[in-house]
Amino acid sequence: MSAEVLRAPGTTSGQWLRGAVLRNGPLGGLVALVVVMAVLSRDFLNGQNLLNVGVQASVTAILAFGVTFVIVSAGIDLSVGSVAALSATVAAWAATREGLPVWLALLLGLAVGAVAGLLSGALVAYGRLPAFIATLAMLSVARGLALVVSGGSPIAFPASLGGLGDTLGGWLPVPVLVMAAMGLLAALVLARTYTGRAMFAIGGNEEAARLSGIDVRRRKLVVYALSGLFAAVAGIVLAARLTSAQPQAAAGYELDAIAAVVIGGASLSGGSGKASGTLIGALILAVLRNGLNLLSVSAFWQQVATGLVIAVAVLLDTLRRRSTR
Repeated sequence: MSAEVLRAPGTTSGQWLRGAVLRNGPLGGLVALVVVMAVLSRDFLNGQNLLNVGVQASVTAILAFGVTFVIVSAGIDLSVGSVAALSATVAAWAATREGLPVWLALLLGLAVGAVAGLLSGALVAYGRLPAFIATLAMLSVARGLALVVSGGSPIAFPASLGGLGDTLGGWLPVPVLVMAAMGLLAALVLARTYTGRAMFAIGGNEEAARLSGIDVRRRKLVVYALSGLFAAVAGIVLAARLTSAQPQAAAGYELDAIAAVVIGGASLSGGSGKASGTLIGALILAVLRNGLNLLSVSAFWQQVATGLVIAVAVLLDTLRRRSTR
């Protein structure tokens, strides 16, 4: 089928091409970035290096899947990095210092993440605090509690959970499998559940969602609790990779998670976003950093490059929203 057939009636070729680029920008950007890095570094397409890219993307992607729920509903969550560290610290503390069974310590860590998200949601939904302020407060509280629980020192992660940071068959990284599972769960929540549909409705027009019968405050509680739960999973995976739960771990990861969601095509104004787009956004960040490392680019310039990518993604989001008006 030709492009002319696929083009909507009344649009010129230039308008159609511009719309196609804006709609498929994240995937096209990822492909272009992979091609560029492959040309600049012969080691980039090495199988082991590509698996390393997946591992590097895994924690950010898992965090970002949870943040996707919040951004789709026109919110923001700055606390996910700290919540990840707190959840992993509590799980390690419960298993190694309190002697709880590993499975119970793991559930406790996940519960801590969900409760932290629930508290942020309560501040937003019932306390009517701006999401930025509520989650900024939780960022500080969670990080402080992680330091209190650990005494400021890393806690050895249970060996039985260390497999979450290992590989299967000597080549398939478990963090990548966890990332894929959490991505599938996020996609199902967004596309197949009432809560997912409510997220889009609230993000599109909160007042209209309320008038249509959606309990907006309760749904916001669920949204932030899910974000906290995903953060807990990410923290546990990170601790398994590091073989210890570190209270200062995942510092700054919340910005990477938000960046991945935005790069993946979600709108900061709410009402749009996909788990697949978020995954692409996380992969773009991982490919960029991995490629720059292979090219021996200074970490300072890597920060500059990452900032430019985020700026371009937000610009594309602005252009996309203007083109739909």
